Amino acid sequence: EQRRNIGFVFQHFNLFPHMTALENVWHTPVRIMKRPKAQCVEEAKKLLQQVELSEKIDLHPRELSGGQQQRVAIARALAMHPALMLFDEPTSALDPEMTIEVLNVMQHLASESGTTMIIVTHEIEFARKVADRIVIMADGQIIEQGTPEDVLDAPKHPRTREFLAKVV
Repeated sequence: EQRRNIGFVFQHFNLFPHMTALENVWHTPVRIMKRPKAQCVEEAKKLLQQVELSEKIDLHPRELSGGQQQRVAIARALAMHPALMLFDEPTSALDPEMTIEVLNVMQHLASESGTTMIIVTHEIEFARKVADRIVIMADGQIIEQGTPEDVLDAPKHPRTREFLAKVV
């Protein structure tokens, strides 16, 4: 029951290849949440517009770029009205141009939606812009946490300093 309130955006999109972008977004709320199809289709169109893909609604994943597929995946997760959105390295499979597109959509969501987002990322400057709190983990343990300023500008743990020296 708790999973119904959590949206998940995978690293490698995981879209249904036989469905259009629009179908990928409305399918789960209809099938799992038993919402009316017509309502879900209209909402899916709005979500695809929100992620700047309204002109791509009839295309299948193979006809979309990686960044476009990831934005469909974001719209699909949002269609479930989650209280919490989880992002697993949402830009790791993208080239730099597509990374910027997806990060812009996520930044807009962070500032506009009011949805809590947990993002696993190595995009440190993006994290600095959108995060209220940053958590650094190593070997499955939290080694440092705090505001972006505390963690990124004045890291206390040697492993955090080492990591930031490599990625910033």
